[in-house]
Amino acid sequence: MIRHVVLFTWTEAATEEQKATVAAELRKLPGLIPELRAYTVGADAGINQGNYEFAVVADFDSVDDYLVYRDHPRHQALIAEHIRPIMADRAAVQLNV
Repeated sequence: MIRHVVLFTWTEAATEEQKATVAAELRKLPGLIPELRAYTVGADAGINQGNYEFAVVADFDSVDDYLVYRDHPRHQALIAEHIRPIMADRAAVQLNV
């Protein structure tokens, strides 16, 4: 199984509405991309200072399934239209689990 983890920090200019839109749009992807085995998105709980602000954790049965998600037109459009405009920093990793 492949686990894809992405962490974001938003720009200071990012509005609460823009952040909520990112979460809402990401939550639509499991209904559009059947290769997603499990999918969790959400804002940091605010427990520790210095954390990233938002996370995406996605599980896939195979690398090929992950690549379908990565390259899916709806996913790419969401990144271009909603994430990149408010993204200050990003970290990602794909794990064999």
